[in-house]
Amino acid sequence: MHHWILGTGRRDRVAGFLAVTDLPPLLVPVIDAHHRRRGPYTAANALVRAIVSDAAPDLVAAHEIEILTAAPELRGVIPATMDTLTSLAVPAERTRFYSRLRTLRIAHGLTELVRDYVLRHGRGPVTLVLDDLAEADQTDRELVTVLLRRLDPTLVTVVVGTHPNDPLALGEYAERHHAPTAEPTPGTAAELASAYVAGDGTSDDPAVLAAYQALNPTERQRLHDHRADELLARDEWSLHMGAIPYHREHGGDPSGRGARALLQAVDYCIDTGFYEATVLLARRGRAVTDRAAEPEMWWAFTTKLTTSLAALGRPTEAEELYDEIRAQYTSPVAHMQAAYATAMLHTRHHEGDRRDHQRALRWINQAIALATVFPDESQRVFQTVFNYNGRALIEAHLGRPEAALRMVTDGLDRMAAAYRPDEHRLHRSVLRYNRAQVLAGLGRPTEALDDYTRVIEEDPHYAEYYFDRAAILRRLGRDEDALADYATAIRLTPPFPELYYNRGDLLATRGEIEAALDDFSYVLELDPEYADAYLNRAGLLIELGDPAGARQDVDAGLTVAPQHPHLLCLLGRLSLDANELTAARAALDAALQADPGLAQAWALRASVAVESGDPDGALADLDRALAIGEDPAMRFNRGTVLECLGRWADAAADFDRVLALVPDDADSLAHRASCREHAFQRTS
Repeated sequence: MHHWILGTGRRDRVAGFLAVTDLPPLLVPVIDAHHRRRGPYTAANALVRAIVSDAAPDLVAAHEIEILTAAPELRGVIPATMDTLTSLAVPAERTRFYSRLRTLRIAHGLTELVRDYVLRHGRGPVTLVLDDLAEADQTDRELVTVLLRRLDPTLVTVVVGTHPNDPLALGEYAERHHAPTAEPTPGTAAELASAYVAGDGTSDDPAVLAAYQALNPTERQRLHDHRADELLARDEWSLHMGAIPYHREHGGDPSGRGARALLQAVDYCIDTGFYEATVLLARRGRAVTDRAAEPEMWWAFTTKLTTSLAALGRPTEAEELYDEIRAQYTSPVAHMQAAYATAMLHTRHHEGDRRDHQRALRWINQAIALATVFPDESQRVFQTVFNYNGRALIEAHLGRPEAALRMVTDGLDRMAAAYRPDEHRLHRSVLRYNRAQVLAGLGRPTEALDDYTRVIEEDPHYAEYYFDRAAILRRLGRDEDALADYATAIRLTPPFPELYYNRGDLLATRGEIEAALDDFSYVLELDPEYADAYLNRAGLLIELGDPAGARQDVDAGLTVAPQHPHLLCLLGRLSLDANELTAARAALDAALQADPGLAQAWALRASVAVESGDPDGALADLDRALAIGEDPAMRFNRGTVLECLGRWADAAADFDRVLALVPDDADSLAHRASCREHAFQRTS
C-alpha cells in the first residue's frame, strides 16, 4: 500500500517517514506542499520540474497542458502549442472561465505523466514523498487523492504527510503511521525568526513561530521585503501565487505593494481556474485594501471573489457579496455587472427552490438597461451584446429557445459590424458556440454543425468544441467523422470521463466491442462512481458471454447509485437468466419504482411472471410496456402470453402488428397461423 504519515510537525513526519522500512528509492527529493511557497500546485510544480528535464519529448508534448499549468515558468522551455482563445484573451476581453472540474482533469494528466515517466525511464519502483498536505492548496490535495487511487504502489509508492487533524481521507489507499515527536529546531531566537521568513512562513515548529512573532514589527517587515526581493529576482512565475504576495502582504507596504501582489495572483488564479486559491487570495486582498481610498482595487478583489464562489457552487455567499457591492457603489458599471452576475446565480448556480428564472430575467433586464446607456459606443455594443447573451441563456431555461436564438444571432451580427476581426475574438466564438448549442436543441443539427465547424476554425485547440461536434456528427450518421473529433479532443485535453464514455458508446453501437470496453474501463479508472459506465460495460460483457463479469459491474454500479433504474433492470435480467426468480422480481420492482416509464423493466417482469406461472400478471406488465412505446419483441411476447390464455384473436392481432413492423418474421408467421386456426376452430 501507499503510506500516510500523521504528525504535528514537519520534523515529526520526516522522522515517521524514515521509520517506514523497505521503501524504494526516492523519485525526487521530499516535496513540501505548503501553499505559501507557490500557491496552487506547489507540490506538482516541484514534481514536474524535477522530472521534465529528462522526460522523453513525446511524453512532455502529450502532457503540455498539465505541465505548464503546474509549472508556468516552464513556458518557453516547453513549447506552448495548445493555447486557446480563452487562455490568450487579454483581461478586457475575458468573457469565459474554466470549469471547476478542470483541475481534476489536470490531476489525472499529471498522474499519468508520473506513471509513464517511471515506466518508460525504467526508474521503478520508486517512492514519492509529499509532505504538509494539511497546508496545501486544494489543487495539490486533489492531485494526491488521484495519485493514491491510480498509481500502483509496487511501481510508485506514495507517502503523504499530514497533520493528525487534517480531514483529508486517505485511509482507503494508504497505511497510517503515527509519527514520533521530534526534538525542537535548534538555534538562537534571531536565527529561528530569520529561518521562518526564509522558509516563506511554512514552518510549523512552535519555537520558530514564537521567535518570529517576538520580532520587532519593523524588523519583521524588513525581513519580509528582503525575502520578496530575493524571490522576484528568481523570475519564477509560480512564486507570484504563493511566497511573493505573502511577503509583500507582511512587508512594509501591505496596502500598496502587498495589495498589488495579491491582485496579480488573483488575476492569474481566476484565469487558470484555481478558484479555491482565488477565494483565499481575494479575501486577503480585501483585508489589506481600503475600500474608500482604493475602490477600484477593492472592486477587483470582490468581483473575482464572487465569480470564484459561484464557480465553486457557493452561490449564496456570492449573492451576499453582490448585495454588499450594491450598497457600496453608485457606479452604473458596478451595478450592471452585479445585476448580470446575480441573474446568472439564479438561472445557473442556485439549486432547488433558490433557482428562479423569472427573478434572473428581472436582474438581466436591469443589466441590459444599464448597458444601453454607456456613453462610449464600442463599450455600449459589447456590454449590450454580452448581457443579451446572458438573457439568451435564461430564455433557453424558460423553454423559449427561438428567443434565445434570435438574441445570440443578433449579438453576432452586432459584433461583426462594430469590431475588427481581431477584436473580441473570444466572445464572438462564445456567441457562435452558444448558437450551435441552441440549434442542436431545436433539432437543427446541420445548422449546428456549421456553427461548431466555424468556432473550431476560430479556436482550433479548444477540446470541448470537438466533443460537442462529435455528438452532432453522430446524430447525422457520420460516425467516422465523430470518432475523428473524439480523437482530436483526446489529444487536446487532459482526460475527462465523459469524453471516453461518449466514444465508448459510439464504438459499442458500431460493434467494436473490445474498443468500447477499453473506453468504459478507462472511464471507471478516471471516475469509479460513473454508474452509467458500469451499466454499459456490463451490457457488453453479457454480449461477450460473461454474466459473472457483468454481475460484478452491476453490483459495483448499484453501490454508487442504488436507485439507478437501468442497473436494477439489468440486475433483474441477470437474475432471470440465472433462474433466480424472486431476486429478479425484487430488482425489477425496484427499477419500476425508480422509473415507471422504463418499458424494458415491465417486459422483463412479464418474463418473470411467465416463468412463475402467472400469465395474467405477465399480460398486465406487457400492456404497460407497450403503452410506453411500440416494440416488436414485446408485442411478440404479448402475443405468446395471449396464446397461453386462449385469446386467439387478440394474439393473432399482435402477430399481425409484429409482421407489419418486421415483415416475413418466421416465428410470427407460424404463431399467427396457429392462432387463426384455433380461432377458426372455436367459431366453427
